[in-house]
Amino acid sequence: MLENATNLQLALDWLKAIISGRLRMYLGQTETFEVNLLNLYSERSTLSAFLEHYHLGFEEFTLLMLALVPHLYPGFFANMIAEHLPEGGNFPEFGGVKALNHRGILPTGETAQFILAGNDIEKRLEIQRILSCDHWFAQKHILWLDSVPEGEPAMSGRLILASEVVEEFTLGTVSRPSFSTAFPAEYIETKMDWDDLVLDPTTLRQIHDIENWIKHNDTLLYDWGLHKRIKFGYRALFYGPPGTGKTLTTALLGKQTGKAVFRIDLSRVISKYIGETEKNLSRLFDKAENRDWILFFDEADALFGKRTDIRDAHDKYANQEVAYLLQRIEGYNGLVILATNRRDNIDDAFARRFQAIIHFPMPRHEERYRLWCEAFPPQIEIAGDINWQQIAVRFELTGASIMNVTHYCALEVLANRSRCLDLRLLEDAISREYIKEGKIL
Repeated sequence: MLENATNLQLALDWLKAIISGRLRMYLGQTETFEVNLLNLYSERSTLSAFLEHYHLGFEEFTLLMLALVPHLYPGFFANMIAEHLPEGGNFPEFGGVKALNHRGILPTGETAQFILAGNDIEKRLEIQRILSCDHWFAQKHILWLDSVPEGEPAMSGRLILASEVVEEFTLGTVSRPSFSTAFPAEYIETKMDWDDLVLDPTTLRQIHDIENWIKHNDTLLYDWGLHKRIKFGYRALFYGPPGTGKTLTTALLGKQTGKAVFRIDLSRVISKYIGETEKNLSRLFDKAENRDWILFFDEADALFGKRTDIRDAHDKYANQEVAYLLQRIEGYNGLVILATNRRDNIDDAFARRFQAIIHFPMPRHEERYRLWCEAFPPQIEIAGDINWQQIAVRFELTGASIMNVTHYCALEVLANRSRCLDLRLLEDAISREYIKEGKIL
């Protein structure tokens, strides 16, 4: 924290000298001014690491600091203007806008042009190029210009620094985004390991293919030069009955590869209002872009169901929503996993979009036997009338259902102040699970 605070203060003092020099030139108090080199206090701060990683030029670093200042000193720009123009007055050349809650001046593209270019048209165009959507600032969702009403100059949009970058520069770390309407995704994790996952061998082999992609993708794309020939990112479809391990597998992929996993709540994304679904998806993917997250769309057939013929405006816009989501998924450079209970719920036209389509079948009796053997804690004594091989053959249950049975039995054992599980209690719990799922025992 000390390194961050010290380096930020040095950078702000450096920025203040630049703005002061430009204001003196504007007021005719000097014809030129020199920009001193910025010498940071420590190379261990997040600011230093960012500079070293991205190799920022003078203009790029100045733009970052201009966008960061309001997050540290609300009155920074107003105080500087007052210092050089004590009598006040109209100052449109400086740009800047007011916000709803923030009472200071928020810098705009025009502010950046004034400070970095003055009246030099060539330099002003260069600043406009840096703030365009083609620059890596915007492509990596680090810094961009806010949109403006149609007809107004684009450079009058305020400079926006990604909240993650602000947090990284100030606190030295980036917290995970919390679930909200602006980010309708929930962080998921698991305490289990690969050895705890019981899957069909074919399914497990395909899952390890995805793990291999996560580990070796950068080598494949850049060291081997395949980034010119294949698309970025990886898209997989998991399908199978509920409780067969689709969500757990996704969480384990994140855990084993050190990547955050977010499950998207499609009920919060899909809107009945035209255009709102696309806006919700845009906010979600903009937040996730270049964060190296795994995005998990559960019950994906809510959006990727079989398309219908266009009979009315609703059908037209529903198909547009699907097309937009496909576009964003294909443009995402990380791992996207879509899950559905039934493969035939997904439109066949979408199949070619996936690198992997993986079936999670009902566990066979071999897998069920392993699940039963590992389900109960050692504190519970298993009665001699229970044969896990026979139980596995008799009752067709998913892993999630077996854990529901285990949970019920463990509570009953505790309530009865007994440490023994007998066949009668086990069969009663299984019968309850069958009834809950609408099955006949």
